[in-house]
Amino acid sequence: MVKLSNDVLRRIIFANLGIEDSDVIIGPRVGEDAAIIKVGDKYMAVHTDPITGAVEGIGWFAINIVANDIAVRGIKPRWFLLTLLLPRDVNEDGIKTIMSDVNKALTELGGSLIGGHTEYTPGLDRVIASTTAMGVGDHYVTTSGAKPGDLVLVTKYVALEGTAVLANDFKEELMSRGISNETINKARSLLKEISVVKEALEIADIANSMHDPTEGGLLQGLLEVAEASNVRLRINLDKIPILPETKLIFNALGIDPLKSLSSGMLIATVPRDQAEVAMTRLGKLGINYSVIGEVVGGRPGVDLMSNGRVLEEVHEFIEDDVMRLWHLKYGK
Repeated sequence: MVKLSNDVLRRIIFANLGIEDSDVIIGPRVGEDAAIIKVGDKYMAVHTDPITGAVEGIGWFAINIVANDIAVRGIKPRWFLLTLLLPRDVNEDGIKTIMSDVNKALTELGGSLIGGHTEYTPGLDRVIASTTAMGVGDHYVTTSGAKPGDLVLVTKYVALEGTAVLANDFKEELMSRGISNETINKARSLLKEISVVKEALEIADIANSMHDPTEGGLLQGLLEVAEASNVRLRINLDKIPILPETKLIFNALGIDPLKSLSSGMLIATVPRDQAEVAMTRLGKLGINYSVIGEVVGGRPGVDLMSNGRVLEEVHEFIEDDVMRLWHLKYGK
């Protein structure tokens, strides 16, 4: 799957949203991770996402991806709806594998599956799992809240999701290009690192904005923060954390980890005087973090810098490198 461009979203999708509802605080907007609905004196966060893939791991992945989008609102994901569209060759054992992974993910998050739909769908060669997540809180965080003077903080490592996808789906290509089986197995295990729920909830009370970078990777995620907040981000390329396995795999395939699936990396902008608090809390959770830049005024966009010099200015929608490769191999 490939996301529609921001231009198409604005011209076509956002122009056909039905009636306005005063209880919808945040509806469909570029860069925003979940809708926010006023319910009494509380705020409900709601988000849905489809995942396409093989039986193994898709249940765990489908729950955690949508949970991230609720958590970056500063709200605990609690309730989930799951729609499973299955190819005819998925038998009961396959369904058990999917649902066992769903149950494990829900148990880890403290969430509940409250409904959904299941069916065999003609024409599919892979499972499609579409999940909706919901949660309720006293306050919320947006992508659009970044302010000049904030520091840009990220957790874990860039392209965790992309690295795991490549290791799973491009194993033969990687081995033919000299990547060891040990490296591939380490990379595959990164799928278990894609949740940002703990860290997002831990710093939600001090972050001005939070965002979950997915398709288009860290660069697209940063650009969405900049555009949603009407600010500019100055990012130090040398400070972006990357694992050795990611470097090896992406170099072998000749693609850019900064432009690739990055679930598992939280983007947060925090006031400069609260940065130490945020870092202390993340450290106590045992979660790796890095301060990679700052928020400034100016035309919305991202300045990629090294040694104090701007190497590149990013303003345009970014096509995801991993998804591009995936569609070249598997697309029809």
